[in-house]
Amino acid sequence: MAQGFTLRERAVLHFNVADFAVAVERVADSSLRRRPLIIAPLQAARAVVYDMSEEAYGEGVRKGMALRQATRLCRGAALLAPRVTLYDKAMRAFVKELQGYSPLIECGRADGHFFVDVTGTHRLYGPAPDVGWRVRRQARTSLGINPIWTLGTSKLVAKVASRLVKPVGEYIVTAGDEERFLAPLPVHLLPGLSAQELLKLQEFRLTTIGALAQLNRHQLMVPFGRRCEYLHAASHGVDDSRVCTPEGKAEGIDYEHVFAGDINDQDLVEGVVAALAGRAGFQLRMQRQVTRRVGIWLRYSDGALVVRQASCKAGTSEDILLRELALTALQCAWTRRVRIRSCRLVCDRLQRQSPQLSLFAEPDLRQFRQKKVSGAVDILRSRFGHGVIGVGLQYPLASSVDDSAGFPVH
Repeated sequence: MAQGFTLRERAVLHFNVADFAVAVERVADSSLRRRPLIIAPLQAARAVVYDMSEEAYGEGVRKGMALRQATRLCRGAALLAPRVTLYDKAMRAFVKELQGYSPLIECGRADGHFFVDVTGTHRLYGPAPDVGWRVRRQARTSLGINPIWTLGTSKLVAKVASRLVKPVGEYIVTAGDEERFLAPLPVHLLPGLSAQELLKLQEFRLTTIGALAQLNRHQLMVPFGRRCEYLHAASHGVDDSRVCTPEGKAEGIDYEHVFAGDINDQDLVEGVVAALAGRAGFQLRMQRQVTRRVGIWLRYSDGALVVRQASCKAGTSEDILLRELALTALQCAWTRRVRIRSCRLVCDRLQRQSPQLSLFAEPDLRQFRQKKVSGAVDILRSRFGHGVIGVGLQYPLASSVDDSAGFPVH
């Protein structure tokens, strides 16, 4: 199988440590290996499941499920609070193992997923499958974890393959076999599909990736619009996205607010979104960055998650424009008659703020005033915190929104 990869073909390895937080906790405490495990913030009033073991998953526990419901489904499970710092440390240790084989490593944040581009490294380390087996053996010996590994000519194919062998195993998709490999698989195994897209595919009885691949771009354009390009390419196993190292990825800014109770109060939700936008704007200005995309993630009381985004080509760090983008995304995301449990705001596609001065002698008066106000508010927030002052919709809720550290968005 390894001979299918030539010098012109990409070789992308995907390593996945199933239930990563659980795997790390079981390394730290071996007694946890003999019983189901649920990880959730135990002190939170409305805690939801952060991660769970395979045993708990088999009992019906899912990520994002209310902890009360999870403990009813799996009564014998051990409960632990998440230790994200420990999981980050384990991620860095695994990356260190991978760095001996390639400088092109892409990973998430404490999620146990790693892409490694080993194209052209066979002269140093042997065929790509040998690297996969070697890394897994080293990870079991030095870290105590047992990762899945899969090999393909793209990130997409390697990721789909890893979903077939969870919780443990390996899978190799040789060059030229991508379409044949994907064709019989359920369409929900394709990464990046939203719940609405999956529902629409089901309505059209497109249950397999092969059935989706039989449609051309023009046929997909009618029900899926601009997403037709991705759906057509993905169903044929085409993915040109690069394996991006942390230095090549733009960091994102991420803030989330969990409501004390499920709500449907429009003014309250919009106030929270405005407060989150204000905090994101403050962090952007402190980092001298601008964002070109703002996303809103709404978690409904029934567990459904809806994500919508609004873009600004020029990029911005101003509270007013950030709020407008966030409220636009909120309007697109809030389409269900179901109460909302939490709201998350994500700013990504970040870039450095341009040092270029305006070419015009007289700046726009409204813009000038907005920047002066933002500067004054930033000074107060730096000294006394966000709760001391807000702008417009931010003010009533500025003190009720919890801080959250920014982290890379994938």
